[in-house]
Amino acid sequence: MAAQDDAAHLHADTSEERTASKFGLLDADENLPQYHIEAQASLVERPLRALKYGEAFAVLDSYGDIGWYPGPEGLYFQDTRYLSRLALTIEDERPMMLSSAIQDDNGALSVDLTTPDIRLDAGDETAIPRELIAIERTKFLFKGACYDRIGLRNYDTRRRRLRIGVTFDADYRDLFEVRGSDRTNRGKRTVERRSDTEVQFRYAGLDEIVRTTSLHFGPKPHTLEPGKAEFVVELAPGANTSLFIRVLCQSHRAYTSAPGPEKAGEAAAAALSRAAGSLAEQPDRHASEGRIFARAYRDNRRDQRQITAGITTIISSNDQFNEGLCRATADLYMLATRTQEGIYPFAGIPWYSTVFGRDGIITAMMALWIDPNFGKGVLRFLAATQAKEVDPAADAQPGKVLHETRRGEMAMLGEVPFRHYYGTIDGTPLFLMLAAQYHEVTGDLDTIRAIWPQLKLALDWIDTYGDRDGDGFVEYARETEQGLANQGWKDSHDSIFHADGAMAKGPIALCEVQGYVYAAKRGAARLASLLGEDDLSVRLSAAANTLRENFDKAFWCEEIGTYALALDGAKRQCAVRSSNTGHALFTDIALPERAPKVAAQLLSNDGFNGWGIRTIAKGEARYNPMSYHNGSIWPHDNAICALGLARYGLKDEAAQVFEGMFDTSLYYDQKRLPELFCGFMRRRQRGPVSYPVACSPQAWAAAAPFAFLAACLGLELDHARNRIRFRNPVLPRFLEAVELFNLKLGDSRADIRLHRHGHDVTVAVTRRVGDMQISMLK
Repeated sequence: MAAQDDAAHLHADTSEERTASKFGLLDADENLPQYHIEAQASLVERPLRALKYGEAFAVLDSYGDIGWYPGPEGLYFQDTRYLSRLALTIEDERPMMLSSAIQDDNGALSVDLTTPDIRLDAGDETAIPRELIAIERTKFLFKGACYDRIGLRNYDTRRRRLRIGVTFDADYRDLFEVRGSDRTNRGKRTVERRSDTEVQFRYAGLDEIVRTTSLHFGPKPHTLEPGKAEFVVELAPGANTSLFIRVLCQSHRAYTSAPGPEKAGEAAAAALSRAAGSLAEQPDRHASEGRIFARAYRDNRRDQRQITAGITTIISSNDQFNEGLCRATADLYMLATRTQEGIYPFAGIPWYSTVFGRDGIITAMMALWIDPNFGKGVLRFLAATQAKEVDPAADAQPGKVLHETRRGEMAMLGEVPFRHYYGTIDGTPLFLMLAAQYHEVTGDLDTIRAIWPQLKLALDWIDTYGDRDGDGFVEYARETEQGLANQGWKDSHDSIFHADGAMAKGPIALCEVQGYVYAAKRGAARLASLLGEDDLSVRLSAAANTLRENFDKAFWCEEIGTYALALDGAKRQCAVRSSNTGHALFTDIALPERAPKVAAQLLSNDGFNGWGIRTIAKGEARYNPMSYHNGSIWPHDNAICALGLARYGLKDEAAQVFEGMFDTSLYYDQKRLPELFCGFMRRRQRGPVSYPVACSPQAWAAAAPFAFLAACLGLELDHARNRIRFRNPVLPRFLEAVELFNLKLGDSRADIRLHRHGHDVTVAVTRRVGDMQISMLK
């Protein structure tokens, strides 16, 4: 993930692929990676369903239950599992599955169930034949609460009496515990039956925060005790009824003397604390649970419509691609979380449902042309949470952009360093890149002017703390042993290495980071000129040009025919073929004469496996197609490579990558691209190989299809010239036509149809409101 704080790795020999263990690179006493995601079972082993609203998210099985099997299932709030079990039974039997699906806009989970054959006593004949009672279940999240409606209808010709059981529990495990971290000490948990319709769990954490889970049932259960509710339902022929469960997640400080957040993260804590929709609403205590459910469901739907109002939408000639785009759009807006500064796309479910700087920036970049509000919200939030002072424990220095923020007990206590953590080398130049791109698309100089002091601080950070040895390149080395050893987007412990497999020793200058810095300085130079700081603009342009020249001299490696992965602390090249070079194309730091060679490496049999571009090419010393960053395939990484290829006019190559990723989506549930998948070679009549603990949905994977499409269309939105341009557009083979609706530039709007005729593409404007120019350039 862009900014992952850890990696889960599988090191295994296969007959097809060489692995790190065959090269003797893993010592017998080598420790597990930092913040390892422990897995005894794969997340793709059985279907899971994800819901999210604000700071709450739920991972459910296909029945809508929690806790039938070990795993990440649960209802989470602020990085803590507030509900670890919620299981429905009929006469002590699990219902039979008929269908299960997340609704098209991700607003709710809809499940259809029925009763199995039920024997009330052992040895008796069947008392209730199957398929007589229909059970319709609807679950959704809204403002810190999980709502669950269980509808029952009797299709029998006789009256039926049923016992409906619900078992429940709350373990208050920190998300890092769920991922596999061990803890010696924990706080105190209690549970009490507070009324005939409510049970409350309470956890007094060691961080002096009290977390409560309140379960409200309606109508009143026949019996209710801590851990179990039982309803007795009688249904006449054709009759129906509904049962409701509402789970409220809340937290508050136990003592006013509790320590406040460290200075580097005060703004982050405040921004999330004031996030709209992060706290549970208290309904009228006299309202029935049915009325509460209906009102919340209505408000949830209204909220979904409001957040997506006015976005650019896409319809193509390929129904399967349309389905994937609808899912990607729904995922983006489900992950979008309201903060005081605007919407921010949380990174992914289940492991990264929080603010990540790098992830948010890249997601916003790829989604700028469909909704620039992502860009505005990300810029404002990261400006508000920018580090103001040196804090080695948080890897923070003045001007540095936030890597991630966590609100669970382990982060609050410092057991993991991610409460407000700044250990990312690329977040700061990417922040500047996004600012320039956002202004280019929107012309919103007011937002740029408001964050200009933070943008200038980011520039200062690049030239001081970022360039540790004054050689003009930006390098990283962590300030705390608890921090991340590698701080680029490939932040696994073993992701940066030399050709012989030896780990690179820092400070490390990454290939793609120099590209980000180059693009950041060029973009900031344009912004400085607009804001009247001409001297700064000239200096930044000159520095960018110098960096481009020096980058080519230091990073180009004729031996491998592409740019090196990185330079180590001794300025030795890590002569490893990687997808990072595609980012050099994306940022335009690569010299034009290098682009065809870079593209050839990316799309070689070692680089491109038929589904996508591998993070590390096959044949490199630490290549492992099942690893997190050393041979796997990431949709967002491929989208950036495609944008880079298109920038240098390599449109057919960009379309090839797009086609591989579209084919990949066809094998995944709901056409949803996962965070990553394994890099095994594509084979006939077999789909891509899933990665066992990949997040799904993941924000920048959801944004990737929009980046692929923009790359192939050559889409350019230029607010300053009031112009939309399609530069040498191509459409991949699976698309004959694409229509863009409500494409925005300033106050103008347009609907545009692009149609493929052989290899050529025509552009037709079917509706235009305003005076913007629309053109195609070959």
